[in-house]
Formats: sequence, C-alpha cells, structure tokens
Amino acid sequence: MCDEFGPTPSKGAYGDDSDEGFDVPWHPHHGMDILSYIIEGRGRHADSMGNRETFDSPGFQWISVGSGIEHAEGGGTPLGQNTHGFQIWMRMPAELMENDPEYGVVNPDEIPVVQLDRGQVRVISGAVDDVAGPARFAVTAQILDVELEAGAEWMYACPEGMDNAMFYAFKGSAVLNGGTKLAARQVCRFDTSGPRAASVVAGEEGFRMMVFTGKMTREDIVWHGPFVCSSRANLRSCFAKFQTGELPSKRADWDYKRISQKPK
Repeated sequence: MCDEFGPTPSKGAYGDDSDEGFDVPWHPHHGMDILSYIIEGRGRHADSMGNRETFDSPGFQWISVGSGIEHAEGGGTPLGQNTHGFQIWMRMPAELMENDPEYGVVNPDEIPVVQLDRGQVRVISGAVDDVAGPARFAVTAQILDVELEAGAEWMYACPEGMDNAMFYAFKGSAVLNGGTKLAARQVCRFDTSGPRAASVVAGEEGFRMMVFTGKMTREDIVWHGPFVCSSRANLRSCFAKFQTGELPSKRADWDYKRISQKPK
C-alpha cells in the first residue's frame, strides 16, 4: 500500500518531549514492514518500544513490525509549513511475522544519493549502482525517490531476483519507453517477464516519482485494518491480544504513552 498525504498546512509543532499533537493517534500493527517518508515538513514518531523521535525532510522512519507494535505519528512540522509524504505498507513473509519489532530513523544527510546528469535518485532501500539504501525490512524491496529535470532521460533497470516493479508519479509527468505518459497521481506496474529496463523522459515541468520494486512471496495472507496475518486464526488472536492488552508482546518496560515516565 502507498498512501501519499499532503501537502497539508501544519496546525503546530510538538517535539519528542510531548504526548500531545499527534496527527495520527496511537494504533497497532502486526505482520508488516512500514516506511514513513517525509519530503516536506518534519516527521514525528512515538512507539511501544519506547522510541520518541523527530526527523527533518527528506527523511524517513522504517519499522519492521513483526509480532506487533503500537505507535503514534505526526505533529512535528512547524506552524504554517506544509507536511507532505508517503506511508508504505509491505506484507512480511509469513515465517517472519512473529519476529521482534525493529525500528530506525534516517535523516536527510544519511540518505545516499545517486547523481544523474540532470537529476538524482535518493536510495531508501535496495540498491542502485551498488549504492545501498539504509532502510531495513524483512521483505526484499527496492524503494527510490527519483527526481528529473525537464527533458531529462533516465534508464531504470529492474534488479535481478525481483519480479514486481511499480512507478508512482507525484510531480510533473514523464513518457515511459517512448510512448506511455505517466502523470502525477498515476501508477505504472511493469510486466517483468519481458524487458527488465525502462526509459523515463521527464516532461516540460520536470518529473518526480517513487519506485517500488520487490520479490513477490506468493503466500496467502489474511488482513484486516492494521493487522496482516498468516491465517484467520492468527488474525483473531491478534485482535484478542490487542483488546486484552497483550499486544504488543515486546514493549518498553515503562508507560510508553507518557514521556514523563521514560527512564532518565
């Protein structure tokens, strides 16, 4: 799943030391990898592992949820500035869905950038030209932020071993493989059984897109709301555990919703 949010004017900024102002209040997840990528404004996050962080744009947080987390997000952008970004959900392989959760934040100067003749590629996960992104997921994925000047051409090559490739355009437009136009708010999914390269030529206003490429697991899954599970029994168990306070099972040993309780 790819959810683009914004650009939306901020109602005010809150920091790591506040329990207030989360745009998205506390909620759980299970069995997925999550990327929250902010391209305008300031990201903010709190979770059941005790993490409390803000980060500048373009920057991101990654979470390999596994057996479960509870978190809250947003409210870090100063008043009057825009928040604009993406939240990406990726289903985990079933055998890894009960792993302990993991989390990281990556600030702008920590995102590797591949410079093109007339553009650039920010490498979030996977690799481009042997430049590897810092996000760590249970699922194999290449995620890129590609920005091209007007008229610039870029050749995309699908990595070996991956069989699911999509472009999501969010600024300007481009022509793919000499014929197909891709405009903002459109997505293109490729048939990777054929040629594994694609030509991208930016339109007269330039072009920016997210690239999502991965390896399909082809496993059956059951999901509802924030829970992705391997079976209906697993799904029922997740809801029951959350309702009785047993999920997340791996959590901070203090009241993580109250920053005043965090150990010094």
